Amino acid sequence: MDEITATPLLFSSLALDAKILRAIEETGYTQPTPIQAQAIPHVIAGSDLMAMAQTGTGKTAAFTLPMLQRLLPHASSSASPARHPIRALILAPTRELAIQVHANVVTYSKHVPLRTAVVYGGTDIKAQKPILMNGVEILVATPGRLLDHVESRNLQLNQVQVLILDEADRMLDMGFMPDLKRIVALLPKQRQTLLFSATFSEEIKKLAQEFLTNPVTVETARRNAAGENIKQSVCMVGHQDKFHALVEIIRSRNVKQVLVFTRTKLSAAHVAKQLERAGIPADAIHGDKTQRERIEALDAFKAGTIQALTATDVAARGLDIDQLPLVINYELPTHAEDYVHRIGRTGRAGASGEAVSLVDGDEERRLVEIEKLLNRSFPREAAIVPSGYQKPLKPAPVRGHSRAAPAEDWFSKPYEASVLAQPVEEKRIAPPSHKPQPQVAALFKLKR
Repeated sequence: MDEITATPLLFSSLALDAKILRAIEETGYTQPTPIQAQAIPHVIAGSDLMAMAQTGTGKTAAFTLPMLQRLLPHASSSASPARHPIRALILAPTRELAIQVHANVVTYSKHVPLRTAVVYGGTDIKAQKPILMNGVEILVATPGRLLDHVESRNLQLNQVQVLILDEADRMLDMGFMPDLKRIVALLPKQRQTLLFSATFSEEIKKLAQEFLTNPVTVETARRNAAGENIKQSVCMVGHQDKFHALVEIIRSRNVKQVLVFTRTKLSAAHVAKQLERAGIPADAIHGDKTQRERIEALDAFKAGTIQALTATDVAARGLDIDQLPLVINYELPTHAEDYVHRIGRTGRAGASGEAVSLVDGDEERRLVEIEKLLNRSFPREAAIVPSGYQKPLKPAPVRGHSRAAPAEDWFSKPYEASVLAQPVEEKRIAPPSHKPQPQVAALFKLKR
């Protein structure tokens, strides 16, 4: 694998149009990141590209800027939809990532007459149809919703010149391969295809062989590497003490924002709820939340209204939060590669960050897999559990039931004392009467 090491000092040396450079300058950027410096010249030259860089290093701009440059000859101010066919298609695995990518495209294309739109599931498809019917040159989409629009004949893909697969590894993990094949079959064979991913695997290489033609490969970080500017630590803690350790870390770090990862939607919702009850403003984003709820939670997190945001891997992919200081793995991910994506939410764009993993005995196997992937070992530290709280007692059997009552292993003193002490109102339900109702008695008389 040949790696290109020459890095231009300024964006102006990358053969980008003055209108695009003006938009870049307005964002405050002057120097390209390594992935941008390496990828942009190849994309402008028309080559297929297979690019890998750790998350937070500017992959979106690495394909957006040269894509805009290649579409400039087709830019038109005409109001006719026919003059604005879909020429570039960007596929993203999640709604959050699609929204983020679209925001970047809008930012960098503000001075060129190229229309852009984003479509994703979880919202009314009818509201998206008029935007597509008016014509767009650049479409950002999740695979499932794109196929919904294809089946509804709301768009055509026969003039696509550039196909971009962002976070391709996640799309494979989420089972999008059949959808990707259906979409690619609708595109012209003569096109440019760009594949961007934070990690490479044998499956990604097979996908590249099927969809790309003689691609140039660029890689700006060791395979599956985590950011060097992220301080990583592992705290060993019993399952029953996990939540108390989580609260202690959040309070001891005195941070305004913390992103907490769980494996399941149920855990994400539960941890957020209990953080609220412990006095830490929190909310959750996961697959069962509507798009509006997820956006509102993310906006509140960015605005500082809530301090902690709990998330699953699927929902969190694509989250871009400036200067996020702390990521906590409340539960280790099922796939070791997701660890890289999780901690990559902090330490973005050269900033420093911290990632803490709370690991119980049942998760040590997952920790070993992560260490193998990163080719490093983490020292096992003992998590600090606040003194003064009482561990939950063994649950007593419930009268009339053979099974024991569920233990309250999320909270105990001092966090939950006021809540647990609240009186519970008892309601008595009268036993059903065995006296036949008049209608039933009359019915029996008729049958006799």
